[in-house]
Amino acid sequence: MSATTSTSLKEALAHACTDIEATIDALLPMVPGDESILLEAMRYAALGGGKRLRGFLAVEVASLFGADRKAALRVAASVELLHAYSLVHDDLPSMDDDDLRRGRPSTHRQFDEAIAILAGDALQTRAFEILLEDETSSDATIRSNLALALARASGAAGMVGGQVIDIRGEGRALPLDEVRRLHALKTGALIRYAAESGAILAGVTDDRRDAIVAYGQNLGTAFQVADDVLDTTASAEELGKTAGKDEASGKSTYVSLLGIDGARAEARRLSDQAREALSSFGAQAAALRALADYVVERRN
Repeated sequence: MSATTSTSLKEALAHACTDIEATIDALLPMVPGDESILLEAMRYAALGGGKRLRGFLAVEVASLFGADRKAALRVAASVELLHAYSLVHDDLPSMDDDDLRRGRPSTHRQFDEAIAILAGDALQTRAFEILLEDETSSDATIRSNLALALARASGAAGMVGGQVIDIRGEGRALPLDEVRRLHALKTGALIRYAAESGAILAGVTDDRRDAIVAYGQNLGTAFQVADDVLDTTASAEELGKTAGKDEASGKSTYVSLLGIDGARAEARRLSDQAREALSSFGAQAAALRALADYVVERRN
């Protein structure tokens, strides 16, 4: 990735992050009463950090197909809330048992386990509520298609199914094909959805949507392979979360199976495939191509 391209992507990411953050802020207003602690925890988990990669994908693909930006920001906020819920639950003592997230205490440490669980539950339901509200699209079919695709990407056949494989795989040597399937579900499915959601919002149903799905699928796996490398090579300060957790938990990863150099080569191969999927889009997809490079070159 050239310096000019890198700068352009950073500017686009920063602009999208600002707008997504403002959208989430507006969609999670504080309320009076005893339940205010729930909203406080939801806002703590969802605001003030993160790369907003998934939200950026939704906005950028929606822009590629000419969809309304305000509507795209609502879709972006929705997928970021779903992702935030998954992180809150993933950090719980019964899951990955992590005290640090995005450089600050995990939600269950900042509040308590019960509030963290309920905040995660509420973030998930709010994500679907946003998609199904009229403000997201005047077309009920588009709204329902967005919600259906998110449900499939995040449920038993997607992210949550991948989390189960991950938990049950601790202390066992999984073969590479199973690790690929694990991460395609746990991490890749939601990233793939984020990309596809922009096409769904724009009402695209032809081969262009298939190309975006292929891009998102390869991007999601490349992101996870790079994460495995970072978990081994980066510090907790760089990551904003506990480093070396996978090895300490006895998890099979791309690094444990392929070595650091092999994992890096795999990440680059997948990144190249993601870029290739965009070959028919020309210069309009420059930011998405740059993103495919960024996910394997990042340091956090």
